[in-house]
Amino acid sequence: MKYTSIYSAYVLFILLSGCSHEASINHQEQLLQATLWYQQSAELQAIFWQTYQLAERELGSRMGKEFDKPPAVVLDIDETVLDNSPHTARQILDDRGFDNDMWDEWCLLGAARPLPGALDFTNYASDLGAEVFYISNRGIHLLDATLENLREAGFPDADSAHVLLMTGDSGKGTRRGMVGETHQILMLVGDNLGDFSEIFDERSNGADRQAVEEYRDSFGSAFIILPNPMYGAWEKPFRGESPRETFLNKKEALEPYTTQKE
Repeated sequence: MKYTSIYSAYVLFILLSGCSHEASINHQEQLLQATLWYQQSAELQAIFWQTYQLAERELGSRMGKEFDKPPAVVLDIDETVLDNSPHTARQILDDRGFDNDMWDEWCLLGAARPLPGALDFTNYASDLGAEVFYISNRGIHLLDATLENLREAGFPDADSAHVLLMTGDSGKGTRRGMVGETHQILMLVGDNLGDFSEIFDERSNGADRQAVEEYRDSFGSAFIILPNPMYGAWEKPFRGESPRETFLNKKEALEPYTTQKE
C-alpha cells in the first residue's frame, strides 16, 4: 500500500509538471524568427529597396502612355508602407495572440515607421502625376490615427479621399473597383496576394499557388509583391482552434527530405 501511494504521488507529480510546462509555453514564440528577421536583417532592407526601385522604373515606363482617366497607384498600408513589426514583437513578449484591442492600441499610437523605399516610391509616383491610393483592412474607426501616421511619416495623398479602410467585408475588390471607376490603376503594391485580386483569395489545396503561376507575368509589372513572413492570408489553411493546434498544423505541413532511418 505504501509503495502504491508513493507511485501514485510520483505519477501525479509528473502529470502536474507536464501541465505546468504546457502552461508555461509561449505559443507566440513561433513568430520569433520571422519578426527578428523583419526588424533586424539587412536582407529585409535590401529586398524593400530593390523592389521599390524596380517599381519606380516600371511605373516610369507606364506613365509614358496616354490614359482616358487620371493615372493612379494603389498600395496596401501594413507591411507595405508602414512597419507594424513592433506590434508582433509585443505579441511575442506578452505571449498574446492577435486581438483587436491590442491592434487598436498599437495603431492609435501612430508610431509605425515607413518601410525602406516606400516614401521614395510614393513621392516619385506623385511627382510623376499619379495619384496615390491606400487600401487597407484597418477598421474605419482607425482612419484619423492612420491618416496622422501617414502624414507624419511624409506620405503623399494622406487624406480621407485616398485612404480607404475596411467598413465591412475584408475583401478589397470593391474598394479597388471604386478607384478604378475614376482612375486608371497602373500598379498595385502589397504584401498579400489579396492586395492584387480576389482571384488569389482561395487558399486551400494549392489554389493560390496555381493562381500565381497563371498570373506570373503580372508580378513585377502590374503587381508588386513585398515580403511578410510574420502573418497573412497564406496561414489560413493551417489555423486551428488553439495556438498549439495551429503550430502542429504548420509543423505537419512541412516537406522535409527523407532519411534512411525513415
